Amino acid sequence: MAWLFWTLFVILLCFGVVLLVGAPYLPTMKKQVQAGLDLLDLKPGQTMLELGCGDGKVLIAAAQRGIVCVGYELNPILAAISWLRTRRFGRRVRVVWGDYWRTEWPTADGIYAFILPKYMPKLDTKITQLKHNSVRLVSIAFPIDTRKPAKSTQGLYLYVYK
Repeated sequence: MAWLFWTLFVILLCFGVVLLVGAPYLPTMKKQVQAGLDLLDLKPGQTMLELGCGDGKVLIAAAQRGIVCVGYELNPILAAISWLRTRRFGRRVRVVWGDYWRTEWPTADGIYAFILPKYMPKLDTKITQLKHNSVRLVSIAFPIDTRKPAKSTQGLYLYVYK
């Protein structure tokens, strides 16, 4: 019976620790996935980062559009699930198990994120410090209070950084 306790403890730890750096795992609704990708308006071959890729649903939808994807996930259970679900796309999708705040991001054309409001200023700062020519950010549910979105729809906010 001790194994059950420790298994539940590890699962709760994996899902709870992400609250310290981003947002809890909440599956994105299919309608929001498509609307967010439409807002990003990336073309096949362009690159998208997903900050907190969860179960890989957004990565799969983006890869099906021909977008090259890099998904970051702190929860090792979800990172494994996402990696398994996206393997069929080969090099078009890469899942990184780790903290996206503590890593250098590859050059990207778009960023897809679901991050709690208290971390949005930190995200805004990180994006403005990128050495990319320009990048588009779609934020699910939470706006950046200090920026006016270029567009918004269905609880999604588009920001364009140049």
